[in-house]
Parts: sequence; structure tokens; C-alpha cells
Amino acid sequence: MDILRIATAGSVDDGKSTLIGRLLYETKSITKDKIEALEAASKRKGLDFTDLSLLTDGLIAEREQGITIDVAHIYFNTPQRKYIIADTPGHFEYTRNMVTGASNASVSIILIDSRNGVSEQTKRHYYISSLLRVEEVIVAVNKMDLVGYDQSRFEEIKADFEAAVGKSGFEGQKITFIPISSLYGENITTKSKEMPWYGGDSLLSVLEGIENRQQRVGSEKVPARMGVQHVIRPKTEEYHDYRGYAGRISSGDLAVGDEVVALPGRQSSKIKTIEKFETQLQHAVAGDSVAVTLEDDIDVSRGNMLVKAGEEPEGRKALSAKVCWMDGTPMSAGKNYILQHGVNAQKAKVVSIDSVLDVEHLTESSERSEIALNEIGLIQLKTAGEIFADAYMDNPANGAFILIDPMSNNTVGLGFVQ
Repeated sequence: MDILRIATAGSVDDGKSTLIGRLLYETKSITKDKIEALEAASKRKGLDFTDLSLLTDGLIAEREQGITIDVAHIYFNTPQRKYIIADTPGHFEYTRNMVTGASNASVSIILIDSRNGVSEQTKRHYYISSLLRVEEVIVAVNKMDLVGYDQSRFEEIKADFEAAVGKSGFEGQKITFIPISSLYGENITTKSKEMPWYGGDSLLSVLEGIENRQQRVGSEKVPARMGVQHVIRPKTEEYHDYRGYAGRISSGDLAVGDEVVALPGRQSSKIKTIEKFETQLQHAVAGDSVAVTLEDDIDVSRGNMLVKAGEEPEGRKALSAKVCWMDGTPMSAGKNYILQHGVNAQKAKVVSIDSVLDVEHLTESSERSEIALNEIGLIQLKTAGEIFADAYMDNPANGAFILIDPMSNNTVGLGFVQ
């Protein structure tokens, strides 16, 4: 059974946690004692309904503030597939958490409060979904019960959204609009009788029909990339000449007999064996952590990358990248960082800041000289050694990196190679 990864997004109080709680409740993914605990907690709060948002607002601080402040991962399943939902924060201050939560998602559900319509946060979250190449975006217009399930209000918000985001998406991206009420379960797992004018499917039916992007990462459509995390040399009598290269296949697939190239040395050999724990494999795909042995004793060390011959990525010492800034100290030209791409870490210098996103108008301003916390900008970087990254739009699994402050050792930025 495959796993579909979902990221939720929306402004504070748009109903993300309630929506997730409703999905768990209606797919019978919560136990009877938890439901009873929710009912008791809701009564203590003086509510005349069961507050399903309590299922996901697990942090004490969240309950005190009534908001989501960190990414929480929630699991549930149906007879068709398993789901992992990244419940991401709505506040602007936690935009970086939204980026990390959506970075592995195949689907982004953007909630809009039907009373408030499209907000700046709506545009920001949509732009981030597009930046991360999330191909399926579901715009869930929530709290339809509070506008009398009015079709004209739904159509108005849909038109506003389409006008606001304009052409900021990408070819192949699909946007689906669904009117819902998380509180009363309208159009969540079954079609709503309150909105007979809506001709589409319920939210769960749409999710069940979505193709899983994670499966394509391991397909032949993307090149094979495996960062070497460890060189195994047992030095025992039994394994006197053993030399294995352990790591995780981030994209594509590898098979015994494949001719591979080790980067940056660019020496080639053929795969002799693939081992996963104590199991011998003939074929391994993205997501597998394996140990590979080669027919020839070529120079391979930690931080190198194994790729198939003929599929080598370009070695770059100059990068153009979109960056989501995650640190209180702004990024500016001339600053130095550590660029970590997979297991390859290189000193990096910011050459220039070309533009910073104006979220209100979804345009890029070239007049800014810094990128502040939670902002997104286009930068130019130079690195001390070669980086073997693909463009993020071609291969997301090998097109992202992080920037680390060498003084504090904190992760300060998340980058996407252009």
C-alpha cells in the first residue's frame, strides 16, 4: 500500500487542525477512548460540539495559544492507501516550518476561511507550494456553514484565488477547489447534502485519486543519485578485501551490473553487489538505504555521489537558487555559510541577492539587499568545491540544499537550485 504525503496550509483559525481531526474521525482512525476524551475536553471548554482540533494541537503551548506553532505529522489510512499529513503553522512567523513541512508532500491543501477570502498568507502558501513543485494543490474553502453554504461566495473566492495567483504556478500543476465545512463534516469524506450545487468530489475522494509523486522519484523518469555516507572496510579475515559504499538512494534506481560513476573523481566501475542489511538485492530504488560494492577498486569516499554512467549531473561551483531564509539575522551579499547538499558539505559565499519575493503581489523586487526571516529570494552562490545538484524542477530529491551558519552551526536557509 503506498503512502501519500499531504501538507496543510492556511492562515490562523482557517481550520487546519479541525479538518485533520475530521478526517481522522470519519476514517475511524481514532480509538473510542480518545473520542470520549475529546468529548469530555470539549465540555470542559464550554463547547456544545466535539472540538476535533484537539486531536492535532498536541503541544501544550499550542493548546494555551489556540494556534499551531510547529509541524506535526499525523497518520491515517483508508482501504486504498496510507496518508501522512504535515500539519504546518499558519502564522507568518512560522513560514519556514511550512516550507519544511511541504518539502516532501505530494499534495498541498490550502484552507481559506469563507468569511475572509483570499489573504496574504493564502498567496504565500500557494507560492511556496509552487516553489516546491507540489503538483496537486487543493484549495479547501472552509467554514461554508458560516456563509449559509452560499455558492456565489464560493465562486467569488475561487475567482479571487485564480486572479491573485495568476501565472505563478507551473505546467502540470493541478488546482482543485472544494467547498467544505470541517466542523460539520461537509464534503470531507462524503458529498454534502447542504451544497447540492457543488459537482465535484469530496476531499477524501480527490485524495484517493491522486497519483503519488513519491513513486515517481524511484522510477526511471529521474536519474539515479546515491550519496556515499560511509565506506565499509571491516578488515577481518572473512571480509579481508571487502569495500562497500553505504548510503541512501535519493532518486532513481540502481541494479547489479549497472555502470556507475563516482563524483567528483569521475572514475567508473560496475555494481558488483547491492546489500540491504543482510539481504542481497538485484535492484534498489529511491528511499532504500544500501551498501554497494563495485567490480573495480576506484577512489570513492564519504561525501561522494554514485550516479549511472551517462546520467552525470553538472558539477557546479556557482549556483543560482531560490532560498527561504530561516534565521533572525538577514542574509546579505558577501556572507559565508556552509552549503550542505546531501552528504556533501562545501564552504559557500553569497555573491548577490538578485530579488526578494513581494508576497502581496506575488512579484519579485530587485531593489532589496537583504533577505529577512521567513522571506524568499533569488540568490547567486559560489562554493569552494563542486556541488552535483540537479535543478529542483527536474529532480527535487537532488535539487535542494541547506545553508548552515559556520559560527553557530544553525541551519539558516533552505535552498532550491534553479
